[in-house]
Amino acid sequence: MNWLIKDVKMLNDLGELKDVDVRIQDGMIAEVGSDLESDGEEEFAAEGLLISPGFVDLHIHLREPGGEEKETIETGTKAAAKGGFTTVASMPNTNPVPDNEEQMRWLMQRIEEKAHVNVLPYGAITAGLKGEELNDFEALKQAGAFAFTDDGVGIQSAGMMYEAMKKAAAIEMPIVAHCEDNSLIYGGAVHEGTFSKQSGIPGIPSICESVQIARDVLLAEAANCHYHVCHISTKESVRTVRDAKRAGIKVTAEVSPHHLLLCDEDIKGDDAHYKMNPPLRSKEDREALIEGLLDGTIDFIATDHAPHTAAEKARGMKAAPFGIVGLETAFPLLYTHFVKQGLCTLKQLIDWMSVAPSKTFNLKSGTLETGKPADITLIDLEKEQKIDPATFASKGKNTPFAGWSCQGWPVATFVSGKLTWAKGRDCE
Repeated sequence: MNWLIKDVKMLNDLGELKDVDVRIQDGMIAEVGSDLESDGEEEFAAEGLLISPGFVDLHIHLREPGGEEKETIETGTKAAAKGGFTTVASMPNTNPVPDNEEQMRWLMQRIEEKAHVNVLPYGAITAGLKGEELNDFEALKQAGAFAFTDDGVGIQSAGMMYEAMKKAAAIEMPIVAHCEDNSLIYGGAVHEGTFSKQSGIPGIPSICESVQIARDVLLAEAANCHYHVCHISTKESVRTVRDAKRAGIKVTAEVSPHHLLLCDEDIKGDDAHYKMNPPLRSKEDREALIEGLLDGTIDFIATDHAPHTAAEKARGMKAAPFGIVGLETAFPLLYTHFVKQGLCTLKQLIDWMSVAPSKTFNLKSGTLETGKPADITLIDLEKEQKIDPATFASKGKNTPFAGWSCQGWPVATFVSGKLTWAKGRDCE
């Protein structure tokens, strides 16, 4: 179906809002202008709504195969569409792991059958995510791998990471890293800081993350590899990435909404909805993350959407798995607490959630230019409502933000010109 989206507000290069109409034909943006008339397209009345390039989340967990009780490709991508995301990248910590050509091809076929948005699957760096044997990167790339990561575990051996980087660089593919030195975890469940001292729950020190980033940026320089840091969380990590960028090393980094909005002092007792990896850090770390995002040290925002069952999260901080969901709440949370509070502009937020991740990984998304795929999000910036996990499209309800009142909610999402989700409407 072709569409004519009428009377929307679009940000220009100066961050100013202008009224436009947008014509979608054959899955592409065909025209952006004023007072456009229908040429047989279905009209979508969008007066007063903001039109944005679809959000891009390069760090989510869809759990399929092997964890379908937590999430599936179908439910996770429905949640993505509801949150305004048109492209997501799925992590490989599934069972089985996409660490060979056969499994990657199965995954690509499953995505084709079930996904409601564009899904870019990561291939695993090592067999079974065990950090012991490198996979066939070329075969995985040919089968559809977007990039390579062992997300969920850090690569413990410097030699293994260096060989992986050289191998990835040879075929112009990025290495994406969950940075965690296992010898520095100390059985921790939260950050080693104020809350851990008060509660007696074992803490994970900041150096657990930052020492691996420091190691890896030097390896990336030697291997001439694009190295991307997942869910950066500490002030030392921000400083290391900033220094590496100044040295000309090809390093990029992402930050998750929860690390921008919360610190360990916000944890409400033994509540595993506040348990994620990396953990909520100190107030000083949170401030450093915001500063790093604003000055360009951190390139973009990614949710690390990590659904778990209610029973798993009911086990408490020590026994529950790490992770929270984030696809359906990311934009309203950040719009309310960053844009509305004057910490950043609306244009900056959209850049971090769409434009920057697309540019960082050379994707076709992140633009509203004519001739580009019609991956579009419509947002009601005035709409205010409380976050209610019972309404989530995701199977996962595990969020620390339940009950938070937020403004600025996505109301419709188009993927390649197809109306994939719209509040109160039937979709194709």
